[in-house]
Amino acid sequence: MKEFINDVWDNVSGYYNKLIDITPKFLLAIAVVLIAWALASWVRGFANTRLQKRMHDPLLATFIANLLRSILIIVGVLFMFRIVGLTGMATTVLAGAGISAFIIGFALKDIGENFLAGILLAFKRPFTIGDIIESNGVKGKVIALNLRDTQIKSDGKDIYIPNAMLIKSILINYNRGGFLLQEFVVGLEYGVDYEKALELVKEVLRDQDKVSGKDLQNIVVISGVAAAVIQLNIRYWVKTDRQASDGQTRSRLIVKILKVLHDNGYAIK
Repeated sequence: MKEFINDVWDNVSGYYNKLIDITPKFLLAIAVVLIAWALASWVRGFANTRLQKRMHDPLLATFIANLLRSILIIVGVLFMFRIVGLTGMATTVLAGAGISAFIIGFALKDIGENFLAGILLAFKRPFTIGDIIESNGVKGKVIALNLRDTQIKSDGKDIYIPNAMLIKSILINYNRGGFLLQEFVVGLEYGVDYEKALELVKEVLRDQDKVSGKDLQNIVVISGVAAAVIQLNIRYWVKTDRQASDGQTRSRLIVKILKVLHDNGYAIK
């Protein structure tokens, strides 16, 4: 009985001594991770500010800043494993378990694929912040390009599209040099002065500050006739910015055109 008690005491003492030995390492490892996280966040903010001043494309600047942050965090985690002495054990386990490495690689396939796709999107730049894009049945304004996905805003909702889907699928960019093409159709009754109606609409477009008429052509044409209704097709370019699109410019323009036509005796169908 005495020997059993001594064995139990020796084991408890051994565990206690090991705990005492490893506690400073764990505390140091936690401190390293926290420092790495804080440093990465600071570097991200600093790099983002400096790069956006030097680059014309804020999307690429933000992506590079996020990439630097992720690298610093990964380095901090690796140092943490090294401090607590798990580097050798992790290497041995991965080297001796090929099937485990295969499973891990398969599980992280989508993450790596989206990460590489994000790099391609950042440097190829098929769109930038503020552009209106459409892909995979989703249309909205680009808010940010992250390491894994692209954030767009559509009808007040934030939508996150995996970067790999943007690379593999058809991507439509509705902007051209900071301008968005919009159009709508107005129906006029048969037998009115069509030429005057065209000129009235063109005059409204020329008076709008948000509508560009310098390098891009705005078009007002009669596109067809349906059930004795003359279809007036109006296509114009609107200046865009980084704010979320709320459709106010389009709404005001439609109201203005309808009011001008009504005031000049045109019946809207």
